[in-house]
Amino acid sequence: MTTPVFLFAGLILVVVLVWLGLRRLWRLAEAANGADWGGKWINRIDGLIRLLLRHYHRFQCQPVPLPEAGPALVVANHVSGLDSLMMIAACNRPVRFIIAIEEYNRFGLRWLFRLGGCIPVDRKSRDDTAFQAALDALKRGEVVGLFPQGGIHDPKDPPPRLRRGVARLASLSGAPVYPVYISGIRAEGHVIRSVILRSHARLESFPPIECHLQEESECLQALAKILNKSWN
Repeated sequence: MTTPVFLFAGLILVVVLVWLGLRRLWRLAEAANGADWGGKWINRIDGLIRLLLRHYHRFQCQPVPLPEAGPALVVANHVSGLDSLMMIAACNRPVRFIIAIEEYNRFGLRWLFRLGGCIPVDRKSRDDTAFQAALDALKRGEVVGLFPQGGIHDPKDPPPRLRRGVARLASLSGAPVYPVYISGIRAEGHVIRSVILRSHARLESFPPIECHLQEESECLQALAKILNKSWN
């Protein structure tokens, strides 16, 4: 008769330890939080992202010098599923990402993308709903993150031509463009594996480019020099 009692006591002990562990984790996440997303839980997720990168992926970064207020575009080369997390951790303001609709609808993650205000885009469609949503966000003074190279790109392959959307968004909104260069990812070319496999992740930040004051071709050329750095 004593065995069930010990099992029950053991279960209670495990529950208590898990609860205490989670409480400590939330406190650490709150301390690590670096941007105000407007809610306690999303701010904790921000902190968890920064803890994951700092302690597991050995993240080294130069913070993106965003203005305290006003619109801004943050753009990066796209080599893995870890890229957007690195961009979030390098910014002191919330970043709304334009992401492929197939990633937005990935099982178990859609709630997180919705919570973070991500903007899904169907790359096979000519519908400009995502573009307009991003432009509206910029006009409200928000920060929008995107990857002008399109989908995930293996740095060993020739760099793709940058998409014009970033220059158009900058021109129509007047937002400065803050380019960053990502490297040190162990599982380049992968989404989930890049988050699981430990890296020496690095993010290099560059001064903003005032694309709205330039011709579209000049803007894209200036960005290409940074985002295609490994081939320059």
